[in-house]
Amino acid sequence: MTSLSGGCQCGAVRFRAGGLKRPSICHCRMCQKAFAAPFGALVVAEKVEWTRGAPKHFRSSEKVRRGFCGECGTPLTYEYLEAEYIDLAICAFDDPAAIPPETQLAEEQRIPWCEGLETLSVRTPEQKAKYAPIMAANRSFQHPDHDTTDWKPRS
Repeated sequence: MTSLSGGCQCGAVRFRAGGLKRPSICHCRMCQKAFAAPFGALVVAEKVEWTRGAPKHFRSSEKVRRGFCGECGTPLTYEYLEAEYIDLAICAFDDPAAIPPETQLAEEQRIPWCEGLETLSVRTPEQKAKYAPIMAANRSFQHPDHDTTDWKPRS
């Protein structure tokens, strides 16, 4: 079984997951609030190993709890309490592009402006060139998108 690694933004929580199936985006209001985004992108994981730290939890409903990093707040899990698997946040994986969503859930709660996002304008090449030095000079404190033993969270 192939496994993929991931973790939170600050690196306090890391995981390896295998048996991935049903990658989806969920438009329900609870996912919108939990991710502070138009939808949550999740994938079922049959096996999860927490390799650094562990998530804290918030019980978002009678049957579900959600895991997140207690240090930086990154959403990590959707855990249906009666299941033997958990859903992991796709964008918490080191390579989220490797897990493209295949289905949408709770589409009746989709925020109307999500339709046509691909038609929104993007920065022009000139604008990108103007901001490139600013972004290059901005030192990131985010954990790198790979497992490492020598990285330490910023205090």
